[in-house]
Amino acid sequence: MMSADRSPGLDFLRADIPIYTLTFAKQVPPQELLARMGADPDSVALRDETSLHDEYGDTLLDADEPVVTTGVDGVWTWAWEQGGTHGLDERVLSAVSQETEAVVLHYNEKPMYWLKYAVDGDILVDFHTLGALEPTGLAPAQLDEAMRPLGLVPRRSVPLDSVLPLAENAFGLRVTPAREGEERWSASLLPLSE
Repeated sequence: MMSADRSPGLDFLRADIPIYTLTFAKQVPPQELLARMGADPDSVALRDETSLHDEYGDTLLDADEPVVTTGVDGVWTWAWEQGGTHGLDERVLSAVSQETEAVVLHYNEKPMYWLKYAVDGDILVDFHTLGALEPTGLAPAQLDEAMRPLGLVPRRSVPLDSVLPLAENAFGLRVTPAREGEERWSASLLPLSE
């Protein structure tokens, strides 16, 4: 049972959110995470939900220059892209994971999940839920012990409802939504080079 002072993991992501990419970095301050992800330095600021919408409006969901909001839960700092996929880019993930660990969790309405785990610039585990499970990376079996009890078995179809519990259980990831009026670091990401 969850204690009263612990956030509910990734519960709010189980709602009907059509697309998102969450990039988690262990023990990296929010402004540093934004810099590692390629944020426009002129756009980095503390904003509450109202000022974020006032400033960015419809561009919040821009896939090329997504707006990211950060937060800190436990030892992990996260950056939430509501419409983009910058966190999945290997160059971005490599930069985010330098001298630490990083996890990227992407969801879209196909429906599919995509999870990548990196340490010190190297992607150790990379898998998505389209088709049979085929983890890749430098250590594709590293999460097997946490994956198997959730039905995440190589060469079998992936139960969609198993990916968020994997992220919660294997890494202790959680995202606490902002309280009304709470300011968080946010920025727009610069376009990725080809």
